[in-house]
Amino acid sequence: MAQQRSARVGYWLAVLALGCGGPAPRSGGAPPPPPSAAPVAPALPAPVPSAAAVVQPSPQLPAEPPRVAVGRHGAVASQEANATDVALGVLQQGGNAVDAAIALGLALAVTHPSAGNLGGGGFMVIRRADGAAYALDYRETAPSAASRDMYLDAQGNLSDARLNGPKAAGIPGTVAGFAAAHAKLGKLPWRALVEPALRLARDGFTLTAEDASTLGRGAAKMRELGYAASARIYSRKDGAPLQAGDRWVQPELAKTLGLIATEPTAFYRGPLAATLAREVRRAGGLWTPADLARYEARWREPVVFDYRGHTIITMPLPSAGGVVLEQLLVASEVLGLERRAWRSADEIHLFAEAMRRTYADRNQLLGDPDFVKVPPDLLETSYIRDRMRGIELERATPSAEIQAGVAPAREESTQTTHYSVVDADGNAVANTYTLNTGFGAKFVVPGTGVLLNNEMDDFAVKPGAPNVFGLVQGEPNKIEPGKRMLSSMTPTVVVRGGRLRAVLGSPGGPTISTTVAQLVRGLVDYGQPLSVVVPALRVHHQWLPDQIWTEEQLSPALKAELERRGHVIRQRPHLGHANVIEVDAETGERRAVADTTRGEGKAAAY
Repeated sequence: MAQQRSARVGYWLAVLALGCGGPAPRSGGAPPPPPSAAPVAPALPAPVPSAAAVVQPSPQLPAEPPRVAVGRHGAVASQEANATDVALGVLQQGGNAVDAAIALGLALAVTHPSAGNLGGGGFMVIRRADGAAYALDYRETAPSAASRDMYLDAQGNLSDARLNGPKAAGIPGTVAGFAAAHAKLGKLPWRALVEPALRLARDGFTLTAEDASTLGRGAAKMRELGYAASARIYSRKDGAPLQAGDRWVQPELAKTLGLIATEPTAFYRGPLAATLAREVRRAGGLWTPADLARYEARWREPVVFDYRGHTIITMPLPSAGGVVLEQLLVASEVLGLERRAWRSADEIHLFAEAMRRTYADRNQLLGDPDFVKVPPDLLETSYIRDRMRGIELERATPSAEIQAGVAPAREESTQTTHYSVVDADGNAVANTYTLNTGFGAKFVVPGTGVLLNNEMDDFAVKPGAPNVFGLVQGEPNKIEPGKRMLSSMTPTVVVRGGRLRAVLGSPGGPTISTTVAQLVRGLVDYGQPLSVVVPALRVHHQWLPDQIWTEEQLSPALKAELERRGHVIRQRPHLGHANVIEVDAETGERRAVADTTRGEGKAAAY
C-alpha cells in the first residue's frame, strides 16, 4: 500500500508541474529537448500564461496511473493478458521481437476476437537493433469482383452490406503478413509461434467479466443479423451468453490454426482456402480461390522523419497514419505547441486547427499508392507551414472554409488493436491490425472459426459520404479490384541519438493517428514518461464532421473555453487504447504500459 501511495504522489507531482505549464523532469533520463526554432505562424501571439491556459489536473487524468512493467531484457504491452503472456514466453525462450509479435497476434485471434484476427489485416513497423527499419503492409485487398458502386442501390443509397455479412469483407492479409515477417526477420520455427494460439483455441482459456460482456454483445449482434451459427461460437453450448469464469473453447479455429502451423500458405491455397472462398460466396460474398491465391503482403519503405531531436519511424501508404503523423508533428513545431501548457485551451485549440487541416488532406488526397498518384509535397515543411497560415488563437476555423491544400490527383481513388514488443537485443515491433468495427462482418466462415473483416467500408464506398467512422473521403480511395483501402493505423517507433526510445500505437479508427501524435508530443515536447502520457486527456478532429471529439474527463471550464472560441465539443468515454513501451537511454531499462485506464490489457517485462 505504501508503494502504491508513493507512486500516486510521484504521478501527481508530475501532473501538477504540467498544470503550471512546465514539464516535470524525467527520473533517470535526459531533460526534454529545447524548444524548436521553427517559426510560429504569423497570426499567433507568443504564449502568455493565463487563467484559461492552465489546466487543472484532476479532471484531465484518471485517479490511478496505469501499471508500468519494468525489465532489462524484453517487454510487451497488448490489449489482452493471455496474449501478452504468450509473447513474453516467446521472448524468454530466445525468440526475437518479430517472433513474439507474430505469436501475440495469433493469440489475439483466439482471445480478443473483436479485433484480433486471422480474417483481417494490418501494418507492422520493425526496427532492428542495428538501426535497420522495415514497414510491412498486410492490409486487406478488394476482391476481383468488387466495383466502385457495389454498395449503392438504384437511388444511390448505401447498403448495409458494406458493414455486415461476407460481402463486407476484403481478402485477409494477417496470415500472409505474419508469414512474411517470419521469413525475413524471424528466429524461432514458425510452428513454435502458432502453437500457443492453437492451445488457447483447443484447450480454452478462462474469460474475464469484460471478455464475457464483449463476446455477449458480439453474439447478440450476430443473431440480430441472422448469423445464428456464428453466434453459437461466441455463446455457451445451450446458447446462453458466456459468463466470467467460463472456459471458452474454439475447436474449429484450433483446426484452422493447426493447418496454418504446418504451412501458412494453407490459408491462401489448398483445401482451407477453397472452403473459405466457397462458404463466403455461398453466403453472399465475393471471394474466389484466385483472390486468396494472389494475395501478398508487401514490404514498403517506412516514413522516417526528425522531430525535435528524435527520429520517428512509422507506416507509409496505404496507411494514411504516417502522412498524418508527420504533418501533425511538423505543424506542432511550426505552431510552437511545445511552448503552450499541455492540455491547456491554447494547446488543444491550436492542435485541433492542425488536425482539421491535416485531415482535409488525408480524406481528399490519399489512397493506395499502387492505384493513386499522391501529391509529392504533402510532407514538405514549407507546404505544412503554408497550411497553418491563417490560424487564429481566439477563433476556430470552420471546416467549410478548409479544403485540401493541393488539387486531388486525377487517375487515368473502432475495432482495431495495437501491441508493442521489445526484445533483449533492442529489436522493436509496433503492430496494429484490425477487423474494422467490433467483430468485423459478424460472420464466421463455417467450419473454420475465421471471423471476417468488414474493411470494405474503409474505402470511399460513396465518395463524399461519411463512412461508419464519419470520415468523408474522396475519389482516390474509391473501390477498385485488388486495391487496398486507406487506413489510419499508425504503428510507430521513436529513436533518439541512434537508440531506441519508444514503441507506440493505438486502435481507434480515424483517432489512431491523432492519438499517436499526442503520445509522441507528451513524450518529446513535455518530457513525460509514458505512464503519465498514456492516461492523459486525448482530443481528435478529422475535418468533417466539424467538431472536436474528446474524453469525458475534459473539465467543464476547459470545455467552455474551447466552445467560446467556436469549437463544437463531443465527448466519449475514451479515445483509443495505447499499448506502448519506452526504453531508458542510459540504463536500457524497458518500461511497458498497457492502457488499462481505457479498458483491459497487460504489460509485462523481464
